[in-house]
Amino acid sequence: MNEKSNPFALLIGVWKGDKGTDLAPKPIEDENNPYYETLTFEAVDIDIENAGEEELIAVRYHQLVTEKESGDISHDETGYWIWNKNKNEIVLAFAIPRGVSVVAQGGIQNNENEIIINVSANLDATNPGIVQSSFMNKNAKTTNFKRELKISGSKLSYSQETTVEIYNKTFGHVDTNELVRI
Repeated sequence: MNEKSNPFALLIGVWKGDKGTDLAPKPIEDENNPYYETLTFEAVDIDIENAGEEELIAVRYHQLVTEKESGDISHDETGYWIWNKNKNEIVLAFAIPRGVSVVAQGGIQNNENEIIINVSANLDATNPGIVQSSFMNKNAKTTNFKRELKISGSKLSYSQETTVEIYNKTFGHVDTNELVRI
C-alpha cells in the first residue's frame, strides 16, 4: 500500500504527544487537564468488502491518555479508521470502556503536504451514530461527537469535541493534542 492508494499509510506506527489538553466537565468547576498520549496505528491486512459495493481500507488504532499531574490513565480508546475508496468517505468506529461506542462519518482532504480528516456523529442519527450503556445514557449522555485529524509528515494533530449531558448541564468536552511519530 502506498500513500496515494491508502491515505492511512501515513498513520501506521506509534505516535507520542505531550501537548494534550482536556477540557473536562466536573460537578462544580470544570477543569483543564494537560496530558501525555500514545497513539498506535496498525494496518488491517485483509480485503474488506461490504455487499460487493464498498471497497474498504482500514487501520486499527489504540489511544492511551495519561494525565500529567497524577500519572493516571484517563482515557483508553480502541477503534478503526475506515476509508471507502469508491466514495472517498471516511468512517471512524471506536469504543471506550465506559460503555460508549461511536460510528462517525465524514470526508478527507488530501492536500500536497497535509491530509485532513473530519468526522462527526450524533445521538439522533441512525448512521452515523452513538450507542451507550443505560448508565451512561442516564448519567453522562453523549449527544454529539466530532473529530478533526491532521497528518503532515511526522506530525499528527487532532481536535475533538464530545457534547455530553452531565451534572445537569450540556458540556462541550474538548480534547486537542499534537503528536510525533517515534
